[in-house]
Amino acid sequence: MDSGLEEQLNKLRLQINSKAAHQQQHAATLLAVEETIKEQHIAAEPASYFAALLTLLEQTEVGPKGLSGTIIFLLSIILPHVSANTLRGKFMAMMAVLSQSLDLETADVALLRSVISCLETVLAAQDAGSWGQPIAQGSLKSLLALATDSKPKIRKRAQDAVAKLMAAPPAPAIVHPGASTTAQFVLEALSNAKNETQAAMHTLQLVKNTSMLWPEGAFSGLCEALMQLPKLNIPFITALSFQALETVFSSASESLDEDQFRDLLIAIIDLKPNTNDPLASEAWLKIIQKGYLAYAGISSESCFQSLPDLIDLIFPDIELGKPSTREVATQCVWAMIRECIPDSKLESPSVLRIIKSLTQGLSYRYRESWTLVLLLVAAMFQRLGRHSHPSMDALMTEIANMRMEPEFELKNEADAVLGAAVRAMGPEAFLSVLPLNLNADQNKNEVGRAWLLPLMKGHVRNAPLQYFVERMLPLADGLSTRAQMFQSQSREIEAKVFGALNLQVWALFGGFCNVPSDIVESFTPEFAQRLLTELAEYPAARPSICKGLQTLLTAVHTIAHSDERQDWPLTRQQAAAAEQHMAQFAPRYLSELFNVFAQSPGSGRGFVMDTITAFLTAISAGEINATFVKVSTLLENAIKEHKPPAAAELTDLYLEANPPPVAYTMMDLATSMAAYLDAERVQMLLHAAVLLARQSEDTSLQKKGYKAICRLAEQPALSTARQLIEAVMSDQLIPMLIESAETVSASSRRDRLTLIASLSRNLNDNQLHVVPAMLSEAILGTKDVNERARSVAFETLLTMGRRMAQGGAIDMAAISGGGPADESMEMQRQANIEEFFKMAAAGLGAETSHMISATIAAISRILFEFHEQLSGEFTLEIMQTVLMFVTHNNREISKSSLGFVKVISVILPKDILMAHLKDIVTSILRWSHEYKNQMRLKCRHILDRLARRVGLDAVAKVTPEEHMKLIANMRKRQQRSKRNKDGNAGGAAAGNHDDDDDDHVEATSMATAAAAGKKSFGNAYEDVLYGSESELEDSDDESAAGAKGAKGKAKGAKSKLERKGASARGQGNSAAGDSSAKGAWIKEDVDGPLDFLDRSAFTHFATADPATVKARRPASAPKMRDGKLLFEDPEEEERKAKAKAAAAAAAASASAGADGDAAAGEDYYLQSILSKDGYYRAPNQKIKFHKRKPGDDDDDVEMASDGEAAVPQKAPAAKRGKSNGGVAYGREYRAKKAQGDVKRGSLDPFAYVPLNPKSMKKGALNIKGNSKKGKRAHKAK
Repeated sequence: MDSGLEEQLNKLRLQINSKAAHQQQHAATLLAVEETIKEQHIAAEPASYFAALLTLLEQTEVGPKGLSGTIIFLLSIILPHVSANTLRGKFMAMMAVLSQSLDLETADVALLRSVISCLETVLAAQDAGSWGQPIAQGSLKSLLALATDSKPKIRKRAQDAVAKLMAAPPAPAIVHPGASTTAQFVLEALSNAKNETQAAMHTLQLVKNTSMLWPEGAFSGLCEALMQLPKLNIPFITALSFQALETVFSSASESLDEDQFRDLLIAIIDLKPNTNDPLASEAWLKIIQKGYLAYAGISSESCFQSLPDLIDLIFPDIELGKPSTREVATQCVWAMIRECIPDSKLESPSVLRIIKSLTQGLSYRYRESWTLVLLLVAAMFQRLGRHSHPSMDALMTEIANMRMEPEFELKNEADAVLGAAVRAMGPEAFLSVLPLNLNADQNKNEVGRAWLLPLMKGHVRNAPLQYFVERMLPLADGLSTRAQMFQSQSREIEAKVFGALNLQVWALFGGFCNVPSDIVESFTPEFAQRLLTELAEYPAARPSICKGLQTLLTAVHTIAHSDERQDWPLTRQQAAAAEQHMAQFAPRYLSELFNVFAQSPGSGRGFVMDTITAFLTAISAGEINATFVKVSTLLENAIKEHKPPAAAELTDLYLEANPPPVAYTMMDLATSMAAYLDAERVQMLLHAAVLLARQSEDTSLQKKGYKAICRLAEQPALSTARQLIEAVMSDQLIPMLIESAETVSASSRRDRLTLIASLSRNLNDNQLHVVPAMLSEAILGTKDVNERARSVAFETLLTMGRRMAQGGAIDMAAISGGGPADESMEMQRQANIEEFFKMAAAGLGAETSHMISATIAAISRILFEFHEQLSGEFTLEIMQTVLMFVTHNNREISKSSLGFVKVISVILPKDILMAHLKDIVTSILRWSHEYKNQMRLKCRHILDRLARRVGLDAVAKVTPEEHMKLIANMRKRQQRSKRNKDGNAGGAAAGNHDDDDDDHVEATSMATAAAAGKKSFGNAYEDVLYGSESELEDSDDESAAGAKGAKGKAKGAKSKLERKGASARGQGNSAAGDSSAKGAWIKEDVDGPLDFLDRSAFTHFATADPATVKARRPASAPKMRDGKLLFEDPEEEERKAKAKAAAAAAAASASAGADGDAAAGEDYYLQSILSKDGYYRAPNQKIKFHKRKPGDDDDDVEMASDGEAAVPQKAPAAKRGKSNGGVAYGREYRAKKAQGDVKRGSLDPFAYVPLNPKSMKKGALNIKGNSKKGKRAHKAK
């Protein structure tokens, strides 16, 4: 039986204990049918279920609430899995019983949806001959009637069924046999649209959703009927008719000839709706786009003739339409520019008319749509290409002038258009229209356009290299000369400016090297020598020069060796000639690049190595081998003289300023040639690399040794090297890897694991002992601190597992190097995936928690990858073994174990999870009481994942009573999430979309998602391991935000409504068709009145209210009388706020019962609250003084009113640092950090202290600073 059907039936069986009566009935009926099949000793196949259910349905009385509804529901699940021959044989019987359930007056929604599903499946299985029978056409008419039913769920399901039937005609028919019946039904419904509007709308929705080939005889009538509907002036009918026409164009455009198509398009154009009607306008624009694109395929010449007039007709929608209408109109014009202008008409007068329309689109009338108009201009540049010059020169100049205005806001969009112009017409034509004007002898009235240099950098391609040699290179020389002149005059700023301009000119070199057409003619020996000179003498230009050379060599090599026919600017012969031409300069360039590479700091010479690699592709293998011999000799001498660098020489500061040791450089150069060496040179490189990998004195050289071996092993075209590596693997590489396992450095571990993975991939059957020998290192690598090293370690484990799955024999004696093996150990073991798991599981018996944790992580990863290849018993054994570590006291081990539990909750079948659910849940809840780390949250994540697979009720049954609060919390979260989803989906559905029946709803299996994720980009294992945590954390944040923001939302609802109302009132007064509710403000010019006829006048307009912008600006900081900034003390501000509030309370109290002249005197109430010696009554009626010791905020003394002893309350240590209680007299004169008094808005710089008896006691006065000095100051007063 199909696994999909079995899963659906399993779900139904579980509903036997459901609280819903109809679900219980479904499950009971299914179980009864299965019991009948078992008693008859028939195989449980879909055909058996179908026969039993059909027999039972024929014996059951049809009724809305009877057993027939349950049987038909089960049939709707079974029928898609029954063979087409069986359905054709039982067609008459099925139609007889199903037709009795199509009474729209008595049938409920669920029954009709099941009937529709059955009808769809049965009709889809019929051949062309069966469709000639009246009963088939009658069934289709029943579906069509249901497709226009008033109930949305029935209507939607029936429309889907009709659409699927019409889209899949039975072979060999092209047009479905039921298309004529469908067309006749549609035409009859549309003819009565004026009287039956609702039915017409449902019929249009059916046509819109049905993508099929209409019969030729009915197509014209259908189009005519659809064209008549907009004349009814019913907005929804008009919009749906246009949408239906769009579908018709997409599916049946080939049915019309040129004249019919032209007449139909003219009729549609005449029906253009008002711009203020966005629904109808957008539908009309979409049908125009579809129609004209189809018309261009039939007759491109005729389509192009009417294109300028059509664009002029659409442009008002871009100017005056709503934002959504503008975007649709822009998309329509963009598509017609790209697809409806034939290559033979790129210089025709009609193109000039389109350019004129685009130019008008840059007038001030279109200011709200300039972004969209600029997009169309860029599309026009791309379509015209080289033909855009000179026809679009004026438009390009205008955009450049707009771009240079300081107030222009769309600089990025303008840059994109100018970049498209550079790509289209080329840099020569572009700079002839918009010259840079950077020469010293230029006219001072000419505007400099240095800003074009960085803009052109990414857009120059396929341009003649000769232009760079003749025009740009002299410009760079002139700028460099001026920079040197200013430098000699000590004018640093000007020197830096012109130096930067020089580098920007050189930055264009890479674009000119992007497949130029004149490589042989322009790359002369003089130019080659000039580049060599710049490489040697001008370090700042090296990146640009190397980038250009690399681009040039890579492009010609790719084209010359390409087998596919692509639209390259050069032919294969021209590219081969260019590559041969560049090869003659390669030795000189390689020599210079080697010197530059050796002299450059290690952190900034990667581009030099890339250029060296590009030149190596242009020279012969003999020259490369000869060069390698020289480098190898230098490498050997350098290694002999090499000493590991001191710690000071390994700092980033030193490495950025100094080149690395010679041994490093020579090894890098030798490795770069690995792909082109012959067998003898490969042996030399391999010998040197093995020696470097063995040594442990210099970790950098060790890493380079491993990298060189990896380069040799991973070259797909280097068969000689691979054969040599396989030959020396047993006697050199494998012993080296085993012996150097203890001496490998952390920086070399990633490359070493990469080498192990590469070797494991190509192991012979007699070399499989490498897997258990290297397995522990790969397992430990999964816990490496370097993320890329961890990724390589996991990939190494998977590579080993795949190789073990291929089979072979493992020589266990060879693991110990041929020494005596344990007598109990098998000398030979069969390689398979289960044996690989046993080897990995041996790490669970390690002595260190680090190794145990790494082993569990490794088992989790390989189980996720290979679980489908393991037997159920073996998988169960692994699960039970690892589950014992979940309750381990070591946090590192338990954390990895919880990750394993999360993996098995995704990949294992439900029956295994259900059988051991109690053990899994109990082990997880071991860490649910942890509050000081993330373990508790991790447990909830895993429980949530389990609940998705097996259901929250199943998890709750095996959860101990003391943890039921966690289950209750999870249940609330699920309910809240469901409410949020239902609320969000409710508004979008609007009655036209319905969810599937509850009986069909099931969460997507995470195992299926994980299996699909293996084929997609990204790490599916990490998605499973960490995916749900981020989802739950987001839900936590949303819940918290919702809880905190509930009051805020309610509080701010009124203000939001007021703002919306004000906005609506402001927009209501705008003229009809005005797309912008904003006004426009003129910026005054101090030089004189604004000239509205000037093209730059738009820069003096603003769409934002200047007063509003000014109001949004932060207030300026307060200043003193002498102009100095005044910064308030936060504590001072807090004290003033409290004093103000207390004063307000005192004033209210005084106004209620105090004398009027009390305000003229001292505010004793305020002083009693804020004074240092004041007091107040606590809620328990105890008197508490404000008196506090310095540095002790909470040393209050409670005075017992009933004779109780006063108990001092000691403040916590964390609060005894700084005093902020009471009132510090004179504090308003004290600076925030200074110790003395500061005069601030007062006449005398003194702090007056009240002559309070308590504060005048000896030793009571405490002035900040030394206490003795404070006393002496007091006595002096």
